Amino acid sequence: MPTDRLEVRKTYKLYIGGAFPRSESGRSYPVTDSGGKFLAHAALASRKDARDAVVAARRAFAGWSTITAYNRGQVLYRVAELLEGRRDQFVALGSTGDVVSAAVDRWVWYAGWCDKIAQVLGSSNAVAGPYFDFSVPEPTGVVAVIAPQESPLLGFVSVLAPVLATGCTAVVVASEAQPLAAVALSEVLATSDVPGGVVNVLTGRVAELAPVLAAHMDVNAIDLTGAFAVADPASVVELQRAAADNVKRVFLPGPTPDWEADPGLTRIRAFVETKTVWHPVGL
Repeated sequence: MPTDRLEVRKTYKLYIGGAFPRSESGRSYPVTDSGGKFLAHAALASRKDARDAVVAARRAFAGWSTITAYNRGQVLYRVAELLEGRRDQFVALGSTGDVVSAAVDRWVWYAGWCDKIAQVLGSSNAVAGPYFDFSVPEPTGVVAVIAPQESPLLGFVSVLAPVLATGCTAVVVASEAQPLAAVALSEVLATSDVPGGVVNVLTGRVAELAPVLAAHMDVNAIDLTGAFAVADPASVVELQRAAADNVKRVFLPGPTPDWEADPGLTRIRAFVETKTVWHPVGL
């Protein structure tokens, strides 16, 4: 066997519509570790890439939102299985073994909630008349997510999994400084049962991509979790104003989340709409 072979260097790309395109502009940017050591180049997504990702997410929404909740849970559990099998890869990218375990467990936790959301958040309402009255949670639609900057794997999973559990589709802007774990997770998603377009992952500058997603008229909700770490308060307010143009749901987290804590149902509640149905009582 030859001993002087050249190593095949990995090219980190975007994940849009189930495929791995380069940025349409051809741009990239260097990614370094905490000590400043060069690790790789990541694709620098453009505004057009963001728009393409929204188109892919919208196209996938009809299928993803209408499969059974039980089936959706099976799909998310499959992601956990594959992530468990790639533990060494994520450790090599800088995540500790405990963080990878927590990320796997987070997928399993949300997978278990898929077929329980309707029972917990829905209700049968008492009415004065010969009617049945039901309130049922339904997915909001396409959700844009600015992922946490300081927790590139567990934080990323913690903001993405609840969006998928509700039946929504996602366009996620990965951690700007530490995007490699998100791209590696995209490869897990691509080889799992998650349909193409349900998750779309962009790498690049939050300041460039967040305004496009906040103002996009076909995005139904936006999670600004990761915006606070890289944008000043005035810029975050501008993102909220842009989102208001088409009455997007805006999720504003509180203080810096503890990603290892029990996540609760806050993020699930943030991305469902409640539909109330009246039906006459049969005789």
